[in-house]
Amino acid sequence: MKVPFVDLKIQYRDLKKDLNNAVINTLKTGEFIMGKNIENFESAMSKYLHVKALGCASGSDAILLALMAEGIGSGDEVITTPFTFFATAGAIARLGAKPVFVDIDERTFNIDVKNIRKVISKKTKAVIPVHLFGQSADMSGLYKAIGKNKIVVIEDVCQAIGAEYKGKKLGSIGDYGCFSFFPTKNLGAGGDGGLITVNDKEKYEKVKMLRLHGAKTKYFHEYIGINSRLDSIQAAILSVKMKHIDDWNKKRCKIAKIYIKELKNYVVVSDTADNLNHIFHQFAILTSQRDELLNYLKEKNISAGLYYPLPLHLQKCFLYLGYKKGDFPISEKISQQIISLPIYPQLTQKQIKYVINSVKSFFDKKSL
Repeated sequence: MKVPFVDLKIQYRDLKKDLNNAVINTLKTGEFIMGKNIENFESAMSKYLHVKALGCASGSDAILLALMAEGIGSGDEVITTPFTFFATAGAIARLGAKPVFVDIDERTFNIDVKNIRKVISKKTKAVIPVHLFGQSADMSGLYKAIGKNKIVVIEDVCQAIGAEYKGKKLGSIGDYGCFSFFPTKNLGAGGDGGLITVNDKEKYEKVKMLRLHGAKTKYFHEYIGINSRLDSIQAAILSVKMKHIDDWNKKRCKIAKIYIKELKNYVVVSDTADNLNHIFHQFAILTSQRDELLNYLKEKNISAGLYYPLPLHLQKCFLYLGYKKGDFPISEKISQQIISLPIYPQLTQKQIKYVINSVKSFFDKKSL
């Protein structure tokens, strides 16, 4: 049996008629940049998330736009986690600001909010909590840590669309929310795509201009912006898929429950902290025999993921920040032990059982 890490071909098969019609209708209109598809999708996302929403070219750009809207740059500091995808800290550094890392909570892999207060300085302008693998960060704890400091909160929701925190959709809690529609995300486009949510009307209007080279009307520029538009074909594809996101997330959660029940005595399984919602973009497990297990699963034709093998503070491009090995021990430990198992709505019961039995057989053989 073969179990891919994700299978977008099956997703397309299930939605083929609607997706084909959406793309063909867009081609017929000849409206490829901005237009009705974008307006309709942004409106639908605004209603779904309960906050103003704007399409952009990628999740990476969404983070960049939020930072730009706040005028963050040289001399400023932005707090975030070292255990996430590069784009989060990359956007901070690109603008000349300094990423300030805080280690993660060992249970959730999200930023440990108890340590945020220790690194707040006069230069701190923003904090970017990442809702990693689909689980909400502790937003109440984060705001408590910030206290009365004037610090902007930019939610990185790139892996957690549809997840909630205490009944509120992620991306509607902070000043900004940043979403990715990379094809393998829980809600994925047919290429790159992103979304930024904004809780303030004035900042919403500013971001709206920044994504179009800073122009309010064509050829009249109020800011130095960037070219970061969600294109009409991607918006059409996302509008079709969006109708299924809650159902898909529920299916992911059901698969996760099966994994947890069956594997909890073999490995450290993905945990859902109290009062924190998880929609399982990834299903992560921890084992000191990670590399051996990874190779074993490969032999069994099971594709597994490695998110993330090296924390950001140890990446070559961030060595100038002065961090060293041992500064963030939990992130470093997790990066050596983590492995993600296949989890997506179209997984069959046979595939799920095969993955479980393969993991069990690996450890059973080791114990002989």
